Amino acid sequence: MVTVQPIQAGELTTEEATSGGLGRHLGLVSTTFLIIGRIIGTGIFSTPSSIVESVDSVGAAMMLWVLGLVMSFAGLMVWLEFGCMFPRSGGEKNYLEAVYTRPKFLATIIFAVNAIFLGFTASGCIIFASNIVQAANRQATEWEERGIAITVIVFVTAVHTFIPKMGVRLNNLLGSLKVIILVFIIVTGWVVLGGGAKRIQNPGASFKNSFHGSATSPNRYATALFKVLNSYAGWSNAAYVLNEVKRPVRTLKIAGPLGLGICGVLYLLANVSYFAAATPKQVIASKNTVASVFFGEVFGKTAQQVLSVFVALSALGNVLTITFAQSRVNQELAKEGVIPFPKFWASSWPAGAPSAGLLLHFIPSFIVIVAIPFGDAFNFIIDVEGYPTSIIALLVVCGLLYFRWKKPELNRPFKCWLPVAIFFLASQCFLIIAPFLRPPGGKGDTSLPYWLYPVIGIVVLIGSGVYWAVWRKLLPTLGGYELVPRKDSLNDGTVVTVFERVKTA
Repeated sequence: MVTVQPIQAGELTTEEATSGGLGRHLGLVSTTFLIIGRIIGTGIFSTPSSIVESVDSVGAAMMLWVLGLVMSFAGLMVWLEFGCMFPRSGGEKNYLEAVYTRPKFLATIIFAVNAIFLGFTASGCIIFASNIVQAANRQATEWEERGIAITVIVFVTAVHTFIPKMGVRLNNLLGSLKVIILVFIIVTGWVVLGGGAKRIQNPGASFKNSFHGSATSPNRYATALFKVLNSYAGWSNAAYVLNEVKRPVRTLKIAGPLGLGICGVLYLLANVSYFAAATPKQVIASKNTVASVFFGEVFGKTAQQVLSVFVALSALGNVLTITFAQSRVNQELAKEGVIPFPKFWASSWPAGAPSAGLLLHFIPSFIVIVAIPFGDAFNFIIDVEGYPTSIIALLVVCGLLYFRWKKPELNRPFKCWLPVAIFFLASQCFLIIAPFLRPPGGKGDTSLPYWLYPVIGIVVLIGSGVYWAVWRKLLPTLGGYELVPRKDSLNDGTVVTVFERVKTA
């Protein structure tokens, strides 16, 4: 009988990586809402207008929403295979470490730089602020909105740090509210299609000849698809917090498809409702307020202001879930010793939550809110944030295919169907290449060159390689030492890798 050797992710064993902290306190419901709360932000309330504007028809827009859901499920299946093999917090960090073991720590550093410097939640805080101002029916200065956004990130960080279980309950509550809002929109759309809304003179007109006039430019479909996929982003959220999930393998296999499936059905039906109450031209004219136009067409102006409150709360829920998961990723990176002062950043003081990881997430979010001007510069930063994620996803799915070829004997509690993994690989290649395709008129969604944000994203990843070379090679050579790992335990049992400088002969 052949003994299958376990594959190690990083310096810590699974037992060491899961020690300390809050323990396993997240059940199936909370884990599912971590996914739902991350996926349902503000995209479904705003992006349908820009998507139909890009592709020029309702039919083509709906087709992209379906395609985006299929692509997201393909990615989820890849993540489930890896997540069930490595049921510990950190997500892609673990998968990259297990596959790309040489050069040592390079994969970890690449992921770390992207996660820490581009893992901020500034956009959700800004959207909360703008919608609260709109609900109050007043004009606010840019710095007033910044002040509200700063209050949001401070509040969320404080809740997750000092009363972490309250943060989970709040996430579940806001996740439930998001689902209720979308169900209300969907039911209202059915009423409109049934002729029950007197304000709507011709319900269903948008669905007649729904593909007429569809765009023919590949770039326009690529641009729209990026927005659709951004609206579905978050299906991997549970993989980042598995140290705190009860029965992680079983829970992940249920919560992942359930959370994404719920969001996918709600998204598709909500789009039907939007186009039942408004024509494509009205939806396009709404810009980023398509849900507001829907409520205005069906219920009147007062309902639009009420919706702004709901959208703000949805954005708050999104910030809560991202902050919860990202702080756990930051802590896992600190525990591997690849960032300076690892024992500090791995700390779970005072309430068991990764307080230093929350602080590490807070700092770049705060800087982006305070320092980046609203408008093109802010939108550009958000674009830069997303591009390296596609490259990392490509590395993950390539790693899965490599493991299938080189290590078919490994225990896989969940196995992704191979054609699904290949489809996801092709989709990531498309997402990496598409931003370099020249759009009509040579202009992207900002006034900056359309190719600049993917270039900056690539530069960030190259910069992480430079950091690795300086840390692992240049400084030890110049200083005449080598880095030797040592494992320390913090007061709560958290195990941290610390690298000691040992003089070479």
